[in-house]
Amino acid sequence: MIQHWEFANFAACSIAVQQHQQRRGQIMTNRTDNSSHMAARDWVQILRKYREPNSLRSSFELGISVVPFIVLWVLACWTANYSYIAALVISAVNGCFLLRLFCIQHDCGHGSFFDNRTVSDWTGRVLGILTLTPYDVWRRTHSIHHSHAGDLDQRGIGDVMTLTVEEYHQRSRWGRFLYRAYRHPIVMFGIGPTYLFFLTNRIPLSALGQKKDWISAMGTNMAILVLLSIIVKLGGWQALFLVFLPTTLIAATTGVWLFYVQHQFEATLWEENHDWQVHEAALHGSSHYDLPPILQWFSANIGIHHVHHLYSRIPFYRLTEVLRDHEELANSSSRMNLRESFKCASLDLWDSTNKRLVSFATAHKLKHG
Repeated sequence: MIQHWEFANFAACSIAVQQHQQRRGQIMTNRTDNSSHMAARDWVQILRKYREPNSLRSSFELGISVVPFIVLWVLACWTANYSYIAALVISAVNGCFLLRLFCIQHDCGHGSFFDNRTVSDWTGRVLGILTLTPYDVWRRTHSIHHSHAGDLDQRGIGDVMTLTVEEYHQRSRWGRFLYRAYRHPIVMFGIGPTYLFFLTNRIPLSALGQKKDWISAMGTNMAILVLLSIIVKLGGWQALFLVFLPTTLIAATTGVWLFYVQHQFEATLWEENHDWQVHEAALHGSSHYDLPPILQWFSANIGIHHVHHLYSRIPFYRLTEVLRDHEELANSSSRMNLRESFKCASLDLWDSTNKRLVSFATAHKLKHG
């Protein structure tokens, strides 16, 4: 059980702490005013009517993502014979289409893309070859994420590791250094995506004892090797280094950033298990990332994450329909735009007293006044 700091330890802090508490009060007020006219669990019944996918629409969304991806792939490989820079630019654009394919794979994992579960699963498995993601492993860990997001007693699988202020200060100097390194933007959004997609996804140690997961991982690995062999044979090594790697890394880095912002924002919600409630965590612990239209298209509306967590069976192309019909969800307290989201990169620790995510600097002030 995670221990809380005694309120008395903060009573002697400077005026900065009082401002933190005032900020927390404002956060709670905003939650009540904007998106809590009803209990979070009551939204489930309302959102049920949006859950049915349209097979033709899903096929269309898949087609307008896969076809440009393949065309740009071929174009980048051909261009590499004349201009490396031009090939890299095309690959960068294609990374956006690969990101969209990952988001479609995400919907397949929730069974929300096609009404036939078998079709959804095999679509997800094939896309997993392109996204370097073993589908069945990812689906299991992502399900755990949805079941325990915001639960302080159930951290560690399918989420971004987040310590409380107290836990951080209880660590040794070396332990604090490692955590600070892990949360540094260069590691989180630079080294992290490469480590996750090129190493962790290849050998899923978290799936030890899960036979189905290992079959998924090894099957995906074999298919990736075949694909890479074809790429090198047809396009040479330059196709691997100027097309495959840039496309994959841009999609991976962007995907990690999106996942980070979805739950790592100041007014997010974490609770100990005895106070945690899945629907409250879904509504208040997931952000509404209000992106420009072109970025919203490439990310398949994944920024409407609070609605997605409330009802994960809603196809991504119906999430905007939910916001049109329900103003309180469109104007939720977790809403942020692209500029505002960059502030999230400096938030590192959960302040259990003021109920908000804070930076290392703020945590230091809380401890030393």
